[in-house]
Amino acid sequence: MRVPFLDLAAQLETVRPDVEHAIRSVVDSGVYIGGPAVEAFERAMAERLGVAHAVGMSSGTDALLAALTALDVGRGDVVITTPYTFFATAGSIARVGATPAFVDIEPSRFTLDPAALAAWFEREAARRAQVKAIVPVHLFGQCADLAPILRMATEHEVAVVEDAAQALGASYPGDGGAAPLPAGGIGAAGCFSFYPTKNLGAMGDAGLVVTRDEPLARRLRQLRNHGADVAYRHEMVGGNFRLDALQAAILSAELPHLDVWIDARRARAAYYDRRLVVAGVALPAATWGPGHHAYHQYVIRVPERRDELRAYLTAREIETMVYYPVPVHLQPCFAELGYAQGDFPVAEAAAATTLALPIHPGLTEAMQDRVVDAIGAFYSGRA
Repeated sequence: MRVPFLDLAAQLETVRPDVEHAIRSVVDSGVYIGGPAVEAFERAMAERLGVAHAVGMSSGTDALLAALTALDVGRGDVVITTPYTFFATAGSIARVGATPAFVDIEPSRFTLDPAALAAWFEREAARRAQVKAIVPVHLFGQCADLAPILRMATEHEVAVVEDAAQALGASYPGDGGAAPLPAGGIGAAGCFSFYPTKNLGAMGDAGLVVTRDEPLARRLRQLRNHGADVAYRHEMVGGNFRLDALQAAILSAELPHLDVWIDARRARAAYYDRRLVVAGVALPAATWGPGHHAYHQYVIRVPERRDELRAYLTAREIETMVYYPVPVHLQPCFAELGYAQGDFPVAEAAAATTLALPIHPGLTEAMQDRVVDAIGAFYSGRA
């Protein structure tokens, strides 16, 4: 039995009539850039996330780029983020002319470590004034520990831009029993990706920035349209970061199904948690509780023979993924920053020992049993 890492075709079948109707509506409208389909999706996302403004973007990468630009991050500025993330996080910082500064992650969530962030501010006194923003990444569907990060951001008068590309549907516990806060809707801006593999995926690239700040939202709308909100009058240099109407309509058609899909991911994560009891394999920690985790990925830690295990599973038609095998601080394009192996040991250990298992709504218990049994056989010597 083949166990696919993701099965987008099967998921589409559950919503095909809605998606096909949405596509036909856009085709028949003749409005392919902007217009009612984009506006409707933006309204729906703003309502879901409890923010005043949602601004559609052409991709999650462009969402980050536009958010940083709108906050006037640029040459001479420093932006602090994590070295264990998809390249776009740090790449967007570099593209606006700023310098990425990395701090290590904590070992259970794989997200930016508030203690490491505090140590950076203590250690880098000469660079504090250059810091313009902090970009925590809500990785694999779970929120970073935002409360202490926000406190430090307030203390140092810098913006927090949430990279929530993998975290739509995740939440962060509220203070003192208050309602949970949605990932992406907490900082100065939150950036989302709707790449097809995301929990809510388009049929191409698409992204979004959300904010509570009206002037910031206005700048974002200008920036996505070459810096203009009136034709041929450009108040700034922007880009073509527009979300096209077809992708917006597809996302709007899928959005009512998102909670069902996330619940299915949580159920499959719980099944793995119950069944995957293998010495030496550490399960992902749902720090804030399973109901706060969107389980974009189910990532186990395999301290020994990770790559051998992956090859063993691949040979048995069980698909897996290794995310971020080379941390961002060790990428060749950032060599000039002067980082070296050993600078961020927790991130480097995560890169060397983590393995993502299949987790998607179409995954059956039989498929999960096959995954679990194969891992057990590998480590029990029955391989």
